[in-house]
Amino acid sequence: KYRLLAIHEKFYSLKDKIAAKLALSPEQEAVLEEKLKQVTPIKKDHINVLGDSVEEVNRNADVDELLYQGDIVLTDAQAEDIAAEEEQGSARLKRQAINGRMFADNFWRQGIFYSFHKNATAKVKSVFKKAANLWHKDTCIDFSERPSSPERLEVMVESGCWSFVGNHHKALPLSLGLGCDTVEAAAHELGHSIGMFHTHSRHDRDDYIMIKTHNIKSSSMDQFTKQTPETNDNYGIEYDYGSIMHYTASGSSYNGQPVMVPKEPYYLSTLGSPLISFNDLLMVNTHYGCLKKCNSSRSAAKCMMGGFPHPRDCSRCVCPSGFGGKLCNERPSGCGAILQATSTPKTLEDTIGDFRTSNYRADAREDFTMCNYWILAPAGKQIEVKVKSISDGFAVEGCKYGGVEIKADYDQTLTGFRFCAREDAGKKLLAPTNLVPIITYNRFHGMKTVLEYRAV
Repeated sequence: KYRLLAIHEKFYSLKDKIAAKLALSPEQEAVLEEKLKQVTPIKKDHINVLGDSVEEVNRNADVDELLYQGDIVLTDAQAEDIAAEEEQGSARLKRQAINGRMFADNFWRQGIFYSFHKNATAKVKSVFKKAANLWHKDTCIDFSERPSSPERLEVMVESGCWSFVGNHHKALPLSLGLGCDTVEAAAHELGHSIGMFHTHSRHDRDDYIMIKTHNIKSSSMDQFTKQTPETNDNYGIEYDYGSIMHYTASGSSYNGQPVMVPKEPYYLSTLGSPLISFNDLLMVNTHYGCLKKCNSSRSAAKCMMGGFPHPRDCSRCVCPSGFGGKLCNERPSGCGAILQATSTPKTLEDTIGDFRTSNYRADAREDFTMCNYWILAPAGKQIEVKVKSISDGFAVEGCKYGGVEIKADYDQTLTGFRFCAREDAGKKLLAPTNLVPIITYNRFHGMKTVLEYRAV
């Protein structure tokens, strides 16, 4: 704890320099204020008394200020390099995505081994294994429980949710403390362990996000330090608001108002996603060289919609959300339907979850139930989708427990617009193509979503 405190004090002493870097010009401030006018005030719900996000849990546990960007344990060398960049503006590391002095050595070349500390509860073990499987099943990284390995993660219950970034060739603690015993928190911390920093610290963040510095809690200023082009290689993969490595809009706010505002404000509730995104998987697969196997295979699947051949079976694809089948050209199997849009408005009513279960906060389920719809319009037409109503009780930042995702962007590899609040009723999207995937998801009580759609 003493070392963490020393690192915290180092970054806290730099808060004014960090704030100066984040400062907007008067013209940018004016643009941001216009963006904020498009943000609908929402009466937020809270389901977990300990916190509904990693940021909130760690703040309530009084550990966020001890950790870099709220949940990362840095080595001394990492802290020195990042502080030097903030102080001197000169990159001392080479290529992140993760690479360089900090990261070149930090791959898990034999897969990721892990063990459970004696204080790990059955719930912690369950959510960690599920999170590990989510990364395992769509990458080439194997996860194995091996307490005897000198290089491993040791999953434990300490205060808060936190981990190291990458492999440091020894047993590394990963904490899933009280409030962190969710698949989402485990998947986020495992993302760090694999080697990922936060998406909102990408060097190109400011092309997608505007920072309202006046709303930042002074002790959280380090959450908005950025990597540089020299330290952050994103392999040409697009910034995804729905990355599981992205924080919520106001998780570091002192007043509950947004700190991070997407340049397209309707993406606000997509920030802080509880789900691993397609681009998260693509980033990890690219960084670990998982794609090379299929690149050299003549029989590799010809994936559509931006998907890529699966590193564990080149004959099928890893698909963006909302797409399925071996080649990503089908609606995913399971609940949902293919709906035909015409010029006459039609209604989509979706009920998901289990209304018979208690809506008491402790009854949130570990796993999401999901349904996939496709709205199709005639060739050459666009599709307009309007939110008519959403059940009460789900207006949690990041739509953590349930919501609807409307994929109304031209780039279908990206996470769509997510909504989960009653106040979202009336919001309207115009998709640039004649296919709009709609995804509903839920892991708490039951939820009803009503949308209206038409071809235009």
